[in-house]
Amino acid sequence: MTNTHNTSETHNSRQERNRDKEPDTAAHNRPGPMDVLRQARAQLAELTGMAAESVSSFEQTEDGWALEVEVLELPRVPDTMSLMASYQVELDPQGQLTGYRRVRRYERGRADTAHRPGGR
Repeated sequence: MTNTHNTSETHNSRQERNRDKEPDTAAHNRPGPMDVLRQARAQLAELTGMAAESVSSFEQTEDGWALEVEVLELPRVPDTMSLMASYQVELDPQGQLTGYRRVRRYERGRADTAHRPGGR
């Protein structure tokens, strides 16, 4: 015959000890950087109808996450003449998109140049 009362007490005390060792639930539920990147790309594509080609900037901020995403806005032939755009994307700590804006447009084949005042 076994003593189930002692077994359940032992199980309950183990659960309480494990609960004390668990990280903060809010921090535990936060997605990792790769999940955030995937979510940002998918959400931006759904909102704009343009697929993200690459992520050129990615950082965690006090308010969540900030990314700069490169998208193909207008395909042309040859491909080096296609119009690309950089979008600044902001997400909350859980990876949900809270805002985006286009920060520049450029031809795929052009190298980055210093931004000049007056748009030249």
